[in-house]
Amino acid sequence: MMRLPFFTFTLGFFLSMMGAGAVRAQNPHAARPGSINYVEGKASIGTQALGANSPGSVELERNQTLTTDDGKVEILLTPGVFLRVAENSSVKMVSPDLTNTEVEIVGGWAIVEVLDIHKENNIRIDLNDTNTKLLNKGLYGFDAGQNQIRVFKGKAEVTAGDQKITLSGEHELPLNTGGKLKAQGFDTRKYEDDFFRWCGLRSGYLSEASVDGARAYLGPGPGWYGPTWVGPGWYWVPNFFVYTFVPSDGIYYSPFGWGFYSPIIVYRSPFFFYGYYGHGPHHFENFHYPFGHGFEPRGGFHGGGFHGPVAPGRGPR
Repeated sequence: MMRLPFFTFTLGFFLSMMGAGAVRAQNPHAARPGSINYVEGKASIGTQALGANSPGSVELERNQTLTTDDGKVEILLTPGVFLRVAENSSVKMVSPDLTNTEVEIVGGWAIVEVLDIHKENNIRIDLNDTNTKLLNKGLYGFDAGQNQIRVFKGKAEVTAGDQKITLSGEHELPLNTGGKLKAQGFDTRKYEDDFFRWCGLRSGYLSEASVDGARAYLGPGPGWYGPTWVGPGWYWVPNFFVYTFVPSDGIYYSPFGWGFYSPIIVYRSPFFFYGYYGHGPHHFENFHYPFGHGFEPRGGFHGGGFHGPVAPGRGPR
């Protein structure tokens, strides 16, 4: 990918120093592993009820347990990793450390979407005496009700006692067998239920927020603060009242096919930079405009699987 001229980066750095305070002021609370990013319906952390104002101000801290009733919750882990908790489920934060992030699925059903992961990360999910380390970008399911671990896309290593099992895409591991654990293939369509589709809609909503967030670091915004020198990470987007993932360069595609956009990509695309969503010439392969916001998922799950959201707009509310 072509790089912007040196003087452009120099100007961006100067603007970033001027605008850093403004950007931080927009952010109600620095995002850390365990930060609550979205709440729908009834959910709580201990006796603390969660609601529409929880994003940006509430965290699931070490040894705390989050429980959903008829609600769903989205939790941030490391930058680019989302933990989504289904209805009638509970999760416990074992370790919220950035380089040692561990969550236990106590009950119910949860999905982890991984957009970005580094060798320094140690992201582990516990389920019924097993420990799963997430190794690659992808989509991972943890079902305490059926006692199964599923890898829709990606790669994970499961430790169960003295056994180590590697799970690749479209493979699951039943945990209630009496003997040696063994991975087996599965049809992703079998588990594309309401919660799975909700996770896809949330991914699309945050993709759209990434465009809005990236625009804030260019031109009319407070300057390019963070992505170039600090690296990719969580950025608060006031218009959407969420944190979203903004990469440092290029486009990062989610397992659902949605794109997450760096400020460079937004800068080079007039219909993103000036807000002409759904208008203007194509700038990127596989971009179409049926929903009026300038982009749709690329790829998604093959074999008749999930291919993106079923409705326009800014995701589930």
